[in-house]
Amino acid sequence: MVVLNKIYTKTGDGGTTALASGERRPKHDLRVEAYGTVDETNAVLGLVRLVTGEAHPDLDAVLARIQNDLFDLGADLATPESDEPPAYPPLRVTGPQVAAIEAEIDRFNADLQPLRSFVLPGGSAAAAHLHMARTVSRRAERLMTELAEREPVNRDAVVYMNRLSDFFFVAARWANARGEGDVLWVPGKNR
Repeated sequence: MVVLNKIYTKTGDGGTTALASGERRPKHDLRVEAYGTVDETNAVLGLVRLVTGEAHPDLDAVLARIQNDLFDLGADLATPESDEPPAYPPLRVTGPQVAAIEAEIDRFNADLQPLRSFVLPGGSAAAAHLHMARTVSRRAERLMTELAEREPVNRDAVVYMNRLSDFFFVAARWANARGEGDVLWVPGKNR
């Protein structure tokens, strides 16, 4: 259980932060950047849910589960693998979480017609916000894959992030009147 009695600790005033293991790293460390961008994705989802709550309750329920998964993912990234036995079992993103997001992609995509062009971000407010979540989650994924080249990262966590951006794309189309409100790219339209 998490208990936060005091919000400021002053321990980060020197430009470092503590990982879940207690190890201190610079605030600009790649691992910190990665889980910080996962947190940013979660914050964007908070905005998305302001416009999906009443308009798309089924989608909103999925987004609520994803927000919880993103906290799991942040905890996963904040707990690097170590040769030392942990004081408690680390929280890791798992294959079933990946499978669940894949099932949601398939479920929402089933209502959509195949694309004949790329989609420009926009259409409805929900779709525009979901496209923003998609781009932030892609940035988190890029940081995670860069981190994975330097130190161990849970593969399921990386796969989850990859699927998540796909989910946001499908969900944006679905929120755009099941794709009818998609704004399609017209190559060279303004030449």
